[in-house]
Amino acid sequence: MITSMIAAVAENGVIGKDNDMAWHLPDDMKYFMETTLGHHVIMGRKNYEAISTKFRPLRDRTNIIITRNESFKAVDCIVVHSLDKALNVADENGEEEAFIIGGGEIYKMGMKFANRLYITEINGDFDGDTFFPEWDKSEWLEISRKHHPVDDKHKNSFDYVIYTRKGPPR
Repeated sequence: MITSMIAAVAENGVIGKDNDMAWHLPDDMKYFMETTLGHHVIMGRKNYEAISTKFRPLRDRTNIIITRNESFKAVDCIVVHSLDKALNVADENGEEEAFIIGGGEIYKMGMKFANRLYITEINGDFDGDTFFPEWDKSEWLEISRKHHPVDDKHKNSFDYVIYTRKGPPR
């Protein structure tokens, strides 16, 4: 199984602020949806709770939520208590590519398992309190890059970039 992480990341590493995104990029949300559709998506409880109730669980995906809270329940979701267990569930279900979708702590734990990164690199710095983990780009090969310019719906330009790990996950 391929273990992927997907995130929108500002130049200063910010991925969120106050349990929300620090930007409004509708085309990136569409890209996220299209990329993860039909797959297992793995997220932390706080990330799950930050998703608008009208969008959760994320439709047409198997939602796996990681939490330390043994009594946490979420309708139509799989609740586990470790990233290892989440990845095992996806693998046991025959998933070809599972997506770790955040938040910050889950990304940090997931980096050692990831084979592929889907990073929307946002041109600009943002005020935030949640960051994507630092990673050594020399360990990764950029396999795809598509630029999105500023337009009437997007105040910042950005690039959709896909990286694959050069060697096996640590």
